[in-house]
Amino acid sequence: MNNSFQEPNQPASEGPPPSEGKSAPPVADNALNPDPLIVGSPFQGQTPFSTEVSSAIPRGQDSDGSEIRAAHSSDVERMAGGLTGAVSNDAAGPGSVGMSKKAFEQYRRYKRRQLRTSILLFIATTLSTFLVGSQFLPLELAPAYLSPQIRQAIEEQLQQRAAVLGQVAPSIDSIMREACLNGARYAFPLMLILLCHEMGHFLQSVRYHVPASFPYFIPLPLPPLGTMGAVILQGRGTANRKQMFDIAVSGPLAGLVVTLPILYYGIQTSRFEKFDGPITSMEFGEPLLLTWMIEWLHHPAGEGEVFVLNGYGFAGWVGVFITAMNLLPIGQLDGGHILYTLIGKPAHIVALLVIAVGVTVMLMTGTYSYILLVILLLLTGARHPPTADDSVPLGLTRHVVGWATLAFLVIGFTPQPIIVQDQPNQPQNQPAPADPIKPDQIAVLREKSGSTVAEGLIWQRG
Repeated sequence: MNNSFQEPNQPASEGPPPSEGKSAPPVADNALNPDPLIVGSPFQGQTPFSTEVSSAIPRGQDSDGSEIRAAHSSDVERMAGGLTGAVSNDAAGPGSVGMSKKAFEQYRRYKRRQLRTSILLFIATTLSTFLVGSQFLPLELAPAYLSPQIRQAIEEQLQQRAAVLGQVAPSIDSIMREACLNGARYAFPLMLILLCHEMGHFLQSVRYHVPASFPYFIPLPLPPLGTMGAVILQGRGTANRKQMFDIAVSGPLAGLVVTLPILYYGIQTSRFEKFDGPITSMEFGEPLLLTWMIEWLHHPAGEGEVFVLNGYGFAGWVGVFITAMNLLPIGQLDGGHILYTLIGKPAHIVALLVIAVGVTVMLMTGTYSYILLVILLLLTGARHPPTADDSVPLGLTRHVVGWATLAFLVIGFTPQPIIVQDQPNQPQNQPAPADPIKPDQIAVLREKSGSTVAEGLIWQRG
């Protein structure tokens, strides 16, 4: 296999052929000028893909001795993946770009570090979502398996709480088992959704030989989600219009391929429950898609009924929420990439209008669910940078797919995704004031992990 880089569509030779038995000049190691991305921090000079980045393409020498930058990042990425075999210090001939073994090893070490970081973040995010899905009960009960005295104290608390509620006290083992199952029912489907979404971006980048990082998952061990999603770093200006469209649209579509079946199964196995009195806990917004599926698989909400999502259903809800949020047509979000490739620079005006309308609505309603997103978008920029070639046509099929994907906002977006009811201190057996459940309104709650006896345990120990 050829061990050098060859410019595509480059003439095989120009001028007189090289002397027989002589190879082209080697690339001197001291002439090598690698990007800071290789020798410094992996995030130096980078912004997120669903934000963008500068690529790590080493510099070498042309056959005439002049230093040039490798123009085709696809060759670098193929070498980083070990697809070209050993790398020679010799350039292949006129018009080719040589890459020294030293540069290749630097790049490959960087990609290995990047992969290790991605795997560690994936594991951390899986653990984070598992703990949130189990409501941290495994951490609360873990000391019982380390000390007989602690186990006895917890069992006494469980018995006291069960006596107050008139229930049979569950065992520590049964609570732990149920909590772990609930954590797994939420964490594993959600991580599958996030992984498919990010791999949609990543595999299209590989397909087009556009430099891109591995997915970086973001753990956040706080309720209600346990994660801030994931991000891929991609080379700025390395994808043309059509490539950028395919990379951007593949993430949401790949995510929805698994989100919709998970949401369907979750809603099918969840249930309505009678709820006497006002809601005094966390409630979740219901986009049109969720409302339609609940009414289709069950029935419209009756008076005093709430719909309680199990772990699968809540993972599906998070998948819909993340997909719709990413499809907002602003800057570096997936929707911003898609809209820019569809209509070009007018997408900048649309992005500013969306931000202005969103801020106005939040100020008028007093709900600030998306304020952090707005701040991040303003910091990263609402305007979309140009692609490598904005003149590449998309074709009718891509236009249809693009607008249909953006239309998911209509059924997937919810203006107030999480509603937290205040619970002021009240005398025992007196409910805290909150908004009552209205007839024909679907109030969506999340299934509790563990029994009410275990909830009492956490409250007492807290």
